[in-house]
Amino acid sequence: MVAISNETRAAAGIGAQLVTAVESVIGPAPNFVALHEPEFAGREWEYVKDCIDTGWVSSVGSYVDRIEMMLEELMQAKAVACVNGTAALHICYTLAGIAAGDEVLVPSLTFVATVNPIHYIGAIPHFVDSSPVTLGVDAGALKAYLDEIAELRGDRCFNRATNRPISALVVTHIFGHAADMDALVEVAGRWNIVVVEDAAEALGTSYKGRPAGSIGKIAALSFNGNKIVTTGGGGAIVTTDQVLAQRAKHLTTTAKLPHRWRFDHDEVAYNYRMPNLNAALGCAQLERLGDAIARKARLAEAYRAAIAPIEGVSFVDAPDFSQSNHWLNALTLDGATLEDRDVVLGLLNDANYMSRPIWTLCHRLPMNASSPSAPLPLATRLECEVINIPSSAQLSVLP
Repeated sequence: MVAISNETRAAAGIGAQLVTAVESVIGPAPNFVALHEPEFAGREWEYVKDCIDTGWVSSVGSYVDRIEMMLEELMQAKAVACVNGTAALHICYTLAGIAAGDEVLVPSLTFVATVNPIHYIGAIPHFVDSSPVTLGVDAGALKAYLDEIAELRGDRCFNRATNRPISALVVTHIFGHAADMDALVEVAGRWNIVVVEDAAEALGTSYKGRPAGSIGKIAALSFNGNKIVTTGGGGAIVTTDQVLAQRAKHLTTTAKLPHRWRFDHDEVAYNYRMPNLNAALGCAQLERLGDAIARKARLAEAYRAAIAPIEGVSFVDAPDFSQSNHWLNALTLDGATLEDRDVVLGLLNDANYMSRPIWTLCHRLPMNASSPSAPLPLATRLECEVINIPSSAQLSVLP
């Protein structure tokens, strides 16, 4: 007989209380409740049917133009629609000037798609720590780390240990909460490092009144099926730089030169265009973004209140400078181990409430084993402590 530790009993007690709290907010779950599923309650079918009826289903069409215009109004920046968020990041990194052999500062606590395109270019991810407040890159820790390992040679930042240039900082806005962009831009500026925003999870989020994704040099959005707005698969490149936007459009459309019938291309480029069918879906979704954000805010507030009495559990709030889209509601299991976390997750999922841990830290993944890394005490702690609970906009909040 295997003895059950006091720690396991405590985690099981917390898990049981969380099941009760989640049920009190969204009701019983006779069927499995997804973490975040799409909602099609607007003009999606009308717009997609229009594409089918007119034959404009591929990478050219009025809905591609429309979704870019809608995004530009929302983001206060130029937008280029792409086939997915990873492709958008790939182009962002290319246009940020990242080259093969460069190091790119990137959080270890992020989805793997933030890191993979760094490898596509032949650059090297250099992992940095996260903030317990924003879950994004910790500006204070980054400043102290760069002061220790970096030096300027002319106008370029170099890692003294590897003798490689550090060309960019990637900032991920985690779960819809904005990172501390002013502080991060200041640190990066001190070292002449370009800032790229991974705003894949942050459509509709603002930072001090500005759209998340409009503050760095260039940014990427995602419209995957689990995002607050979906195009099925899709993404976008966002930048306030008109020249970069034009380059992004050129590189994502196979570098084809405009002509009525000729197929001339002036450089190696990518077929990363968003199909009109996907864009049609996204246009209908964007029309209802404000309503989705409002409902998700109500859900977050209800969870916050229901979880408040549970000792050892904290609701992850957006920092004061961020108006969050509340993409995924997150909880911190204070002081939890990985084993404690998994006990809690097992109870929630057994009760039909899909819940998940934060991602496996990227520096632990085998393809990143040789990459340089700052000390990661906060990211390591957050990996053990942070979980997500069901967050779809259409989940009803009980009175």
